[in-house]
Amino acid sequence: MNHIPLGVTLLVSLALPAFATIQDSITKFPKTDYDFIVVGGGQAGCVVANRLTENPRFNVLVIEAGPSHEGVLDAQVPGFVFNLSNTTYEYNYTSVATPHLNNRVFPNSPSNQTIDGMFYTRGSSSDYDRWATVTGDSNWSWKKLFPYILKHERWVEPNRDVDTAGMYNPKVHNTKGMTFVSLTNFPDDSDAKVRQAADEIGGDFRWNLDYNSGDPLGVGWGQYTIGNGERSSAATAYLAPRYLKRKNLHVLINHRVTKLLQTGHGGGHVPTFRTVAFQEEMNPSAPIQKITARKEVILSAGAIGTPQPKVDLPSVGKNLTEHPAIAVSWKLGINGTFNSYVGHASCAPRTNLGSFLSSADPTLPEKWFQEWQNSRTGPLTHIRTHSAAFIRLPDDSPIYNQHPDPSSGRSTPQFEIPITLRIPLVFPPLYFQWATKSFLLVTGGWVKLASTNVYDQPLIDVGMLKSEFDWYGLRETIRASKRFFSAPAWESYQLTLEPPFNTDVDEELNEAIKAAVSSGAHPVGTASMSPKNAQWGVVDPDLRVKKVKGLRIVDASIMPFIVSAHTQAAVYAIAERGSDLIKHVWK
Repeated sequence: MNHIPLGVTLLVSLALPAFATIQDSITKFPKTDYDFIVVGGGQAGCVVANRLTENPRFNVLVIEAGPSHEGVLDAQVPGFVFNLSNTTYEYNYTSVATPHLNNRVFPNSPSNQTIDGMFYTRGSSSDYDRWATVTGDSNWSWKKLFPYILKHERWVEPNRDVDTAGMYNPKVHNTKGMTFVSLTNFPDDSDAKVRQAADEIGGDFRWNLDYNSGDPLGVGWGQYTIGNGERSSAATAYLAPRYLKRKNLHVLINHRVTKLLQTGHGGGHVPTFRTVAFQEEMNPSAPIQKITARKEVILSAGAIGTPQPKVDLPSVGKNLTEHPAIAVSWKLGINGTFNSYVGHASCAPRTNLGSFLSSADPTLPEKWFQEWQNSRTGPLTHIRTHSAAFIRLPDDSPIYNQHPDPSSGRSTPQFEIPITLRIPLVFPPLYFQWATKSFLLVTGGWVKLASTNVYDQPLIDVGMLKSEFDWYGLRETIRASKRFFSAPAWESYQLTLEPPFNTDVDEELNEAIKAAVSSGAHPVGTASMSPKNAQWGVVDPDLRVKKVKGLRIVDASIMPFIVSAHTQAAVYAIAERGSDLIKHVWK
């Protein structure tokens, strides 16, 4: 029997309570013939499982390599979520060495429902219009996808007494969807400074009422997948207890899909793949089990896990696209002195910055946690970044004489600057920090199997900074941030730019970027869409894998171009539309 090795572990762990439909052994489920098997219980997989089981005639099995996160506070408390990094709750992939970046390797933990940063950004309308153009399918345009963006969103007010009128545009949000989205739950003295600086500088840093309107350029208040003081994920939203009571939904955790097996041939001798082989996670000696879907297998294992099927498709695993990021810090001086704080690295400053800095009360973290437990309010309900700037290079930039604009259009940001008041892990002074993300990886990377052993990590080249456009753009974004923080609004904060970015020499900035650049954890594109008859690409515009039957992909890997945003909102839209495509075929 022919087979398609998947070769890598599934990326996402479910944050689910212990209900009868979630089991760690296939034998614990009632004997069932499954119509659909969803490989991967991450953001897209949770959406697909929920939407398909809205039809009581469809039986769905989700196979997920990760465990349940019931009782794991780091997955529930917004201020703790990054504590999950480099733990057993993420797959710690690393890239191959990058010669032009001092042979550095890059951690690559794809966006997932365990440790996503909760940033809710949609990108520009032309990002999606470019998808429609390149696939030849207008249904992937912003206008046609916008209902799916709204479908997943449940806008809620933050857990604090604040008048949000004028802080967002309610016309571009939905209050009846699935995933909570809100403004920041905790104020900061710097918020007023950000708005003042935007008004003082204008231009690229003009104020934007709502950067999720499809026109994101400028500075605006951050929006986050947080609701009622808790992190909101696809698992908590789409596989909540009321959905897990569905008799036609089974979720198998702690099991890894190891192969896709050919089950026969469709019309015209096209091979059909509707059987999966799986075994207990991290137990290579466990018996291999097999199960067949009556209708389809849906791969939702992410941009690293999904692109493993060895069909005659040269594009599989190629076009890996990622957002490179760098963090630049300003030391914060108050009244001419530098102040330090002893506390939890995941905690955020109080509203009154001055009194907070002078108190340095080591009991505050525990008090904040107690407040969160008691009322879901306080500093732990947010993630320290309250606003962001989305900017482009000037139209007369000399780089355009050598390189065409790789963005999707003139309304599309090329770089993001999240503005963060950060408390370091040790006890030096507080810092203002911005972590710029380049949205313009022109040359993509790739994912390849390292061996036939499914427990060997794949080979990953994230394509980091292969384009001169990115080097130029990052240098200019550093300079743009200097302009922003030189606004009169910041004068009382006495900000001092920290090394190694406190230079204006191109060569020195390049060396600083080379040493500091990191992966933005937004991998996409490794199973990209293309027109139905195109010889390139992996899936057609209906997300069916080319040259086979019974196999569909619904996750971030299908993006032909990365969006100019954090990828969470775009993946929700893909998963909602993908679910409708599947339901339409099988009615």
